[in-house]
Amino acid sequence: MSSTAHVSPDDIRKGFSRAMSDMYRDEVPLYGALLELVAETNRHVLDSDPGLAQQLQRTGERQRLDMERHGAIRVGTAAELATLRRLFAVMGMQPVGYYDLTPAGVPVHSTAFRAVHESALQTSPFRVFTSLLRLELIENPELRAFAETALAKRSIFTPRALALIEHAEQHGGLDAAQADEFIRQALETFRWHHTATVTGAQYRQLSDQHRLIADVVAFKGPHINHLTPRTLDIDQVQAAMPGKGITPKAVIEGPPRRRCPILLRQTSFKALDEPIAFTDAHGSHSARFGEIEQRGVALTPKGRALYDQLLNAARDELGAFPNEANAGRYTQLMAQHFQAFPDEHGQMREQGLAYFRYFATGQGLAARGQADRPRTLEALLRAGHVAIEPLVYEDFLPVSAAGIFQSNLGDTAQSHYAANSNRAEFEQALGCTTIDELQLYAQTQQRSIDACTQALL
Repeated sequence: MSSTAHVSPDDIRKGFSRAMSDMYRDEVPLYGALLELVAETNRHVLDSDPGLAQQLQRTGERQRLDMERHGAIRVGTAAELATLRRLFAVMGMQPVGYYDLTPAGVPVHSTAFRAVHESALQTSPFRVFTSLLRLELIENPELRAFAETALAKRSIFTPRALALIEHAEQHGGLDAAQADEFIRQALETFRWHHTATVTGAQYRQLSDQHRLIADVVAFKGPHINHLTPRTLDIDQVQAAMPGKGITPKAVIEGPPRRRCPILLRQTSFKALDEPIAFTDAHGSHSARFGEIEQRGVALTPKGRALYDQLLNAARDELGAFPNEANAGRYTQLMAQHFQAFPDEHGQMREQGLAYFRYFATGQGLAARGQADRPRTLEALLRAGHVAIEPLVYEDFLPVSAAGIFQSNLGDTAQSHYAANSNRAEFEQALGCTTIDELQLYAQTQQRSIDACTQALL
């Protein structure tokens, strides 16, 4: 057994998240402006809503708010995806959820690598939405063969990063010096490349098929394409972005504005058009953008079914992709349809629509040992011996992810793919099954109930 102490995977993840944010701020200055705007908005919300500030403090959400980030990356081969899984495992991140984006015209399927236990999420809630290109959706067989050959030639991980992944797997972790080196080496996989591996004509062929295909195939590595801070009021950020020189997308993705937020709302600024050197010419490429998110309560299967029903009804009535031309109408339809979803945490809990964390109150702790104290969970809640706080939704929404991708690829990139969801193929490439995110929320909720029972009875 080694006498050298291993660094916690949670601490490696925390360090990597900070290093990634610093790198992206250097590469994309508008991201820095976005961080400042989000921090300013969050301070304003907390100052103006003491009740929310107290809730976030009780649940530990306040401590993690400022470091909250998620990123997104797209890879081209099963081998790249499988190695990313091993890389993220060193940081305590596991593949949660399966997302098929093909129904929205984006030729990828995806998972989110993240921590899965509530204590690990409190240390660092960093997530990476990771997509695998579906090469079989390239209709032209010659272009598909070219893409496969181009991807087969590249290695997106440094030799040292691969060696440190293997060391962590064999020895159960990394020491402090190795963890620091791992962060530096792993970061290289996510760095922007100003040079392409294809000619200008080849790039245009790939881009004509789908701009996302060009983004994945034409470069020597899968640059991080956005990092996302978390805000407490996304509508306020959206309205303030133009004043900071940032052009937001037309529509906030996800549910409409509510008193008690649910799931996830996202917006972004348009992808930057950046100079690129092809192998035979100079040109440009747009892929990297800034995104902001607001997270609400995680929904149960029943709640998700109701959410999907209301979202589909609003979109069906709109009759088109939400865009600048119909943004006002879409916002109106979403607000109208979502009146059917309760906007109060107590009602959501009573109707089994959302997950919550249960905790013992001071009143409940003071009543321990009393013969007439409440015995059931519902009685404890009614008596004020137990209180609830919403469990934050830690994951993503496929329609929203596709909407963000599409808004940064341009309307002409919208395609319609006949292919069906292929979770089995994705998990075969990944090298393991993805974790059901709803089970994770149910487990966290149950652990909190068990802790209350132990504390009070």
